[in-house]
Amino acid sequence: MNAKRLIGLSAAAVGVAATLATTTASATPDRGDRDPKPTVVLVHGAFADSSSWNDVVSRLQKRGYPVLAVANPLRGLESDAAHVADVVNSVPGPVVLAGHSYGGALITLAATSTPNVRALAYVAAFQPDTGESALGLSGQFPGSKLGPDTTNVLDHGGEPELSIKPADFREVFAADVPAADARVMAVTQRPVAQQALAAGLPGTPAWKSLPSWALIATQDNAIPAAAQEFMAERAGSHVERVRASHAVSVSEPGAVTDLIVEAARATR
Repeated sequence: MNAKRLIGLSAAAVGVAATLATTTASATPDRGDRDPKPTVVLVHGAFADSSSWNDVVSRLQKRGYPVLAVANPLRGLESDAAHVADVVNSVPGPVVLAGHSYGGALITLAATSTPNVRALAYVAAFQPDTGESALGLSGQFPGSKLGPDTTNVLDHGGEPELSIKPADFREVFAADVPAADARVMAVTQRPVAQQALAAGLPGTPAWKSLPSWALIATQDNAIPAAAQEFMAERAGSHVERVRASHAVSVSEPGAVTDLIVEAARATR
């Protein structure tokens, strides 16, 4: 092969490489920026799984945010929070940590051992202070329909495990979700160990040292809106409100996404 042909092929190769690099950069915004967008780590709560974030995940991805949804074990406050912390600490760069329901208690504890977390986002979630439990906070204000009459208790390895009775699931958890979807959610719900909801928060909550945002679901029949307002005000959270059930990430994913993006933008 002559020298001119070699030079021509080399130039073509360089052109292809440049084109691929440009295409990749445009398909993955912010990866090469000096100030990349933080990764959003989502933590679901009791009676749910990571699929409850599906519509939020797709919206965040469309807006250029890297996203991880944690598979919450739902076994115990400290062990679950340690699992969340392990996931967060595996993420390179800054993180916005968001939790729904019981997931709020987990991010409150996990973020005390994750130096890359820049902000907390509470989505119809618990924001406990030292020694407070999810069950205690939920019962502190009237309005919750989650209780002995609406839950099943299963003895699992000598420990009680809770789930919402399918007939009550929509009213308690997902009143503004289409009935057919709520029925599916009811039979695919993940039970939670009672000890996870009854355990008090050890140590100082992360919201005392990190900025936080709270989305209040005003029609929540699991965590009363009054309880959410109390916790958010005490934490000094930036508050948004939406007329929604406890399953707000399913029924109002746009509002949830907007809150998380607001928290993420404040960290940049």
